[in-house]
Amino acid sequence: MSIKISQNSKVYVFLPTNRASGGPELLHQLVYHLRNDLKIGAYLYYPYKDSNPIHNFYKKYNNPVTKNIEDSDSNVLLFPEAYRVLPIVSHYQNIQKIMWWLSVDNFYLPTFWGNRKYFFYRVINKIWRSFFKTALIDIEGKIYKKVNFSTLKLPKEIQNVDFYLVQSFYALNYLLQQEISKEKVFYLSDHLNEDFLKTQTDLSKKENVVIYNPRKGREFTKKIMKKAKDIKFIPILNMTPNQVIEILQKAKVYIDFGNHPGKDRIPREAAILGCCVITGERGSAAFYEDVPILSEYKFEDKEENISLIVEKIKDCFENFDERYKDFKYYREVIKKEPTKFIEDLERIFVLEKGGD
Repeated sequence: MSIKISQNSKVYVFLPTNRASGGPELLHQLVYHLRNDLKIGAYLYYPYKDSNPIHNFYKKYNNPVTKNIEDSDSNVLLFPEAYRVLPIVSHYQNIQKIMWWLSVDNFYLPTFWGNRKYFFYRVINKIWRSFFKTALIDIEGKIYKKVNFSTLKLPKEIQNVDFYLVQSFYALNYLLQQEISKEKVFYLSDHLNEDFLKTQTDLSKKENVVIYNPRKGREFTKKIMKKAKDIKFIPILNMTPNQVIEILQKAKVYIDFGNHPGKDRIPREAAILGCCVITGERGSAAFYEDVPILSEYKFEDKEENISLIVEKIKDCFENFDERYKDFKYYREVIKKEPTKFIEDLERIFVLEKGGD
């Protein structure tokens, strides 16, 4: 199965304005590869007014922006999973609609985030952030304690979409459980920024340091840090891509006990830069296809596992040369992702012969 388009078809890709994160970069990469590798007319479309919608990090892709969408059945409107996009998309009646599930959890999270009972926490975080540049309360963590997003029922309006792309096997599994037809779902993951892929790391300069993302799995990570006061932990916070590269090249271990709403990038960035990667078992981390590391490096985020996690970190420190080898397959998969991305695009979008 494939999505049939003609030589003159146009693909419009929705994305948020002037934001730098994994999702927006992937959408930029999609337009770039559609244009340059498949020779398909693809364009960025920003549904919200902004005089400078493209973040500086992504201007290098040199993707064209359009302000108008031709609502024709020969064209394609592709948008990430986001509730707020649905009302905009519903205005178009003829165009083929494709929803790309870059995550599962992030589709539903905003509906809980806006709940009145979290208002007080949001106010505290806003004040705290003005002084310390970070949040005090892990609101997301509190939501995750109450909600299992993978069990939520898919809204009816989503079922009107023509096709679905999934960035992870976590998302693929979710859609199939929702009884979405296999013929409508296509796997299209992503790949790292070439700055990470082309960087050479001198393993002899690695230090006994653990890197973590303070925005994800914060409460459990704090417990690990409290248990291992003799270990140096460094957060990835307010860093440029080059600074992230530098800090990951320095460390021997990266830990991630976040929710893994999609196939997250930072674990892959850490692995390709020579870190041992230790994760939880939430979201995409539960799927070997998304995070293909040995089970001994995955721990459920339970109190009784904290000591085992600390032991594994120290084991990676003390036996780094051997433990580094455990991630050889993961690194090989990551290196092949750019090629696989293009191959998957060619498999999904097929030009009809003799099309207009």
